[in-house]
Amino acid sequence: MDKIIINIGRQFASGGRYISKKLCEEFGCQYFDKEILDIAAKESGFPSSVFKKNDEKKNFIHTLFHLHAPMLSDDNFYNNKFSEESLFQFQCEAIKKAASQGSCLFIGRCADYVLRNEPNTVNIFLTANMKDRINRTMERSQVDEETAKKIINKKDSSRSSFYNYYSGKKWGAAESYDLCINTSILGLDETAKFIADFIRKR
Repeated sequence: MDKIIINIGRQFASGGRYISKKLCEEFGCQYFDKEILDIAAKESGFPSSVFKKNDEKKNFIHTLFHLHAPMLSDDNFYNNKFSEESLFQFQCEAIKKAASQGSCLFIGRCADYVLRNEPNTVNIFLTANMKDRINRTMERSQVDEETAKKIINKKDSSRSSFYNYYSGKKWGAAESYDLCINTSILGLDETAKFIADFIRKR
């Protein structure tokens, strides 16, 4: 198979990481999730903590006021053009750089929009029943049901705002992707197989 790029959008706790790992094994793709933030940090000169703390959030520029002056030195590529959009651009360049090196899978971060002109690209969005998402969050974060719901809603709201603003599309809407699928219907393993079959036919 020629080089393939898989972009995964996902509701929080819908099984995105697990399914993505399965797809990477199936197609021999390099996996990029938070790794993109490390690449962006290296290219930009900003600490990776800035990108990670504000991952997939709109209005993350406000947190940068706490940075020390050296971070805004003349050596910075975006000096005098310091803005939220410039930081997003660092992520875009990191995604493009990674995509140029071979088959890969990206989780979130508007990768489907950033790589919209790349050939052999498949854009997937994962959803899941709220009950399953709550149970996963409770187990993963060791919290009660009410706290799990708050975490889910906050994460989804953040991802939605980020995606909608930078892509000009609607997060989770069917027309924004090649395939939208509820992972609760088939389960994570069977969903991964289903998506793999779809990608081959696609």
